[in-house]
Amino acid sequence: MQQFTQQISVKAQGRKLYDITPQVLSWANQLGLNTGLLTLYIQHTSASLLINENYDSDVLVDMETFFNRLVPDGDAMFIHTVEGPYQLYDCTGYII
Repeated sequence: MQQFTQQISVKAQGRKLYDITPQVLSWANQLGLNTGLLTLYIQHTSASLLINENYDSDVLVDMETFFNRLVPDGDAMFIHTVEGPYQLYDCTGYII
C-alpha cells in the first residue's frame, strides 16, 4: 500500500463555502491516482468539511443561502466572544 500527503491552503475571505475540488483533483491527477482512499483533515477550529455532489454549481449557492438563513452573522443569540470582540461574526462558524 502506498500513501501520499499533500497540503492545500485556502485564503479564507469570511464565512462562506469554499470548493477545494479542483485542488484535490489536480493533486490526484499529478500522482496518477484513480482509485483509493482519501482522507481530508482540516486544521481550524471554526471550519468544517462538507462533501456533496457538485453537478450543478447552484447547489453551492443554495447551501450557502440556507446556512446564512439558519445561522445569521451577528445574531445576539450567540455569546461566544472569548477570542475577542471581533469573533462575534465568527461565532456563527462554530454552529455550522
